[in-house]
Amino acid sequence: MEYLDKCVNIFKSLGDETRLKIIAEIFDESKSVSTIAKNVNLTQSAVSHQLKLLKMNDIIKNERKGKAVYYSLSDDHVRTILEQVFKHVAHR
Repeated sequence: MEYLDKCVNIFKSLGDETRLKIIAEIFDESKSVSTIAKNVNLTQSAVSHQLKLLKMNDIIKNERKGKAVYYSLSDDHVRTILEQVFKHVAHR
């Protein structure tokens, strides 16, 4: 995949309200699918589908702890992008 295609896919991923709710939910700490689903009021299946798309675009990562899988932001670059968007929206 070309460099610009990857950039476009990241913005597409971040441009979806459901995915942004999920990202906001794991912004400060990793959480399991069941916790995310409960907090954003979606089924685990729906959340899992969105998490798969976010992971494909390297926006999130997962870590297995026992039987549960926990999701978090993939790195500080993603955190910085989101912080800047949040600051930009709050600024007015």
